[in-house]
Amino acid sequence: MQTSTPLGGGFDTPATQAAMAFRALMEAMARPGHIETVTGATPPAPLSPAAGAALLTLCDAETPLYLAGPCDTPALRDWLAFHVGAPLVGPADCAFAVGTWADLQPLTDYSIGTASYPDRSATLIVELDDLGADGAVLRGPGIKDTAALSLPEKAAFQANTAQFPLGLDFIFTSGQRLAALPRSTEVL
Repeated sequence: MQTSTPLGGGFDTPATQAAMAFRALMEAMARPGHIETVTGATPPAPLSPAAGAALLTLCDAETPLYLAGPCDTPALRDWLAFHVGAPLVGPADCAFAVGTWADLQPLTDYSIGTASYPDRSATLIVELDDLGADGAVLRGPGIKDTAALSLPEKAAFQANTAQFPLGLDFIFTSGQRLAALPRSTEVL
């Protein structure tokens, strides 16, 4: 159920649920292709509970956020203002962006960091209709041999990895499920 008021839909027990969501996000980032389940957030449509939990956990008043396409709604703006206070910016200035794969294009609009500060890149939270441990084959840090993840395409992620240590990081969400693809992961 989606919330209809900016006051609702946040974590009921913020410290505990944010810690659990943060742990799930870190596990997903450390183990690319591994799917985690997060609960506790019920953001306004069209945002999924997993994307809402990620934003509640990762954003605050000093975290520039870009809402792409249909995610840029008055209800979602109000919800974020109340729960995290993140300043809303354009793609070039964001630390995090959220939207569907198509709405987040082109990837060249986002910061990939600099040689001196590769950590100043954007992380894109990509809303998917379905998220599964199948499809593209992944290899790299945090993966024993290979893993699989249902990515919206391969070429963009292959090009992103080729820029390492620069590049974008990705969190994929669907319903209450999330997975991550750091820039160090090779997509075969």
